[in-house]
Amino acid sequence: MQTAQPSSLRLLQWMMAASLALPLALFLFASAMSWVSTNEAADREIERTLDVAHEHALKVFETIDGSLSEIAEMIRGLPDDGIAAREESLHQRLGQLTASLPQMKSAWIFDARGHALANSLTVPAPDIDFSDRDYFRAQVDGDAGTFISEAMKPRAPYQGSAFFGVSRRRSHEDGSFGGVIQASVLPEYFENFYARIGRERGSFFALIRADGAVLAQFPVIDHPFRFEPSGDLGQQLTANPLSGLFTMISPADGIERRLGYRRLAEYPIYVAAGLETAAIRARWISAMAQHLIFGVPATALLFLLLALAFRRTKHLQREASRRMEAEEALRHGQRLEALGQLTGGVAHDFNNLLTVIRGSVDMLRRRDLPEPRRQHYIDAISNTVNRAAKLTGQLLAFARRQALKPEVFDAVQSVQTLSEMIATLIGSRIEIVTEVPDVPCLINADAGQFETAVINMAVNARDAMAGTGRLTIAVRRADALPSGFSSPPSPHGHVAVSVADTGIGIPPELLGRIFEPFFTTKEVGQGTGLGLSQVFGFAKQSGGEVDVASEVGKGATFTLYLPRATGTGRAQSLLPEDTAAHASGTSVLVVEDNPEVGNFAVDALTQLGNTAVLVDNATHALEELATDADRFDVVFTDVVMPGMSGIELAQEIRRQGLDVPIVLASGYSQVLSQQGSYGFELLQKPYSAEQLLRALHKAARSNRVRRHQAPA
Repeated sequence: MQTAQPSSLRLLQWMMAASLALPLALFLFASAMSWVSTNEAADREIERTLDVAHEHALKVFETIDGSLSEIAEMIRGLPDDGIAAREESLHQRLGQLTASLPQMKSAWIFDARGHALANSLTVPAPDIDFSDRDYFRAQVDGDAGTFISEAMKPRAPYQGSAFFGVSRRRSHEDGSFGGVIQASVLPEYFENFYARIGRERGSFFALIRADGAVLAQFPVIDHPFRFEPSGDLGQQLTANPLSGLFTMISPADGIERRLGYRRLAEYPIYVAAGLETAAIRARWISAMAQHLIFGVPATALLFLLLALAFRRTKHLQREASRRMEAEEALRHGQRLEALGQLTGGVAHDFNNLLTVIRGSVDMLRRRDLPEPRRQHYIDAISNTVNRAAKLTGQLLAFARRQALKPEVFDAVQSVQTLSEMIATLIGSRIEIVTEVPDVPCLINADAGQFETAVINMAVNARDAMAGTGRLTIAVRRADALPSGFSSPPSPHGHVAVSVADTGIGIPPELLGRIFEPFFTTKEVGQGTGLGLSQVFGFAKQSGGEVDVASEVGKGATFTLYLPRATGTGRAQSLLPEDTAAHASGTSVLVVEDNPEVGNFAVDALTQLGNTAVLVDNATHALEELATDADRFDVVFTDVVMPGMSGIELAQEIRRQGLDVPIVLASGYSQVLSQQGSYGFELLQKPYSAEQLLRALHKAARSNRVRRHQAPA
């Protein structure tokens, strides 16, 4: 009995220590998981916002390019004196052009000396020398194409907002320098747009030249600024010239930000979007503070109960010691009863709690745990904490990690959120009508790609209406796909998102080509021909379809059909399940110009017993095949490479009659359909090692089966 007394006290002391240490450990674990989840969510938010800002900037510069083409057409074949003679009429036409474009401040036509022959601001133009401006100097020695200058202030007597110039060279018939046509673009147009879409705390946007000069920025800074090539951003642009996502401290204001950037395809311009790391931390702290609101009182209550139990146990033991000689039997019974009530009840309930939580945490650490079981153990932790509330209160609420893309989301809510951005993008002269049901329409897809698809359809409608008309965006449920589509039926039906315009319509002979990559009926500089291709590829990748109905002169309606979800859907692999994902013994020729990507593919193959040969271009690949093509079971090639592309390589292999399977890899969204890949197997970047192995083994196995079945 005397031995049991200190043992029970030590047990209570250990329980008191555990009542603090375990919640603290669980809180630290939940904090780490929440920190990772918060940062991943911030990165996805930056990428989605960057999609919108990039699309907006690309359309703006394409519009400016088109305006310069229109000005060049106005003065085609006119000498300087002819332009000067028509200054009044050119002034009016330039003014009309500038007035129709809110992003353009003014338009100019300069002679070879840098003097204005005509402009949209005043007539006659003052005799001022503009030859020192960089948009002029860049065109003197040779044709610089579409040149974009640094941000600058107007020169007296002109006043108003700052601008940056977009210029083209005027050449005489003999090719000599004849002057410049130039459009002055307002940085505040971009800054106002960024202010509308950057509503989250700590949002940041910038329009940056390739040399680091800042053309526009939100939040706006009151002094000129450029990112030096030796700085963090300059080094990132050198290492990853197309796009990137990294953390940096801005030299302009000293604020640390998570920053994403992307280059405009045809221009030496980058669009950047980001969030202050302080704002990201604030989100994380806010989430964890909610856990502390419940966890601290619950932990304190548990510790208090154990402390009271400890004090009472000591008191009972002291009482028992004082009465031991006179009332040994009674003291023994009282002590057992007290210990049984206090330690038995508390230890039993608390150890049950520890058992469930510890077991669930151990299972969550397994890397091969399926998502349903992962969710089950997370729910078990939460439910166990709630069941213990009568004794200890709620100990801690666990942060739940958000699912990765694709994800289940409400198309109705997404379209309603996008409508304001679309209104800004397509202009005030187009009326937008949104028709959505009162009930949610859940779909399981990539939310960022969905938003991009809707924006692409809206921009296509805007161009078809020449900036004036009515745009109707509707969301509805569809029990089945229209006839004529080959996609398998969805068990829960589909969600149809349609974009209808009142534009010129699509001729019947062009309906079969509108989704082809790079096909466009617009003039050069007015569009890339990739918008509708992205919509088509996104629909196919998501297990849906896209339909178009049009009548010439009465507009067109594009309808995106996506499988409807029940709210419990999970991200699905782009490749079918294949039990041979970990098969070995396949010999692969890897053609990849990016060393990191190529080495990853080779490592993934060799780790599971396959053999791989890496070359960095199509020419070396053909040399390897010419040496001995039979030693390779499959050729795995990137699509976009310097010189000969991956598709051209695949076609050359087929032209040479080499019977080796070919799998293409591409990160471009338009290369998603059978037509876009020219009939070759396609693996979408980014891909996992499992997807890579599955795709290559499937191709190699199909070829072996075909050879085996072929007649001798």
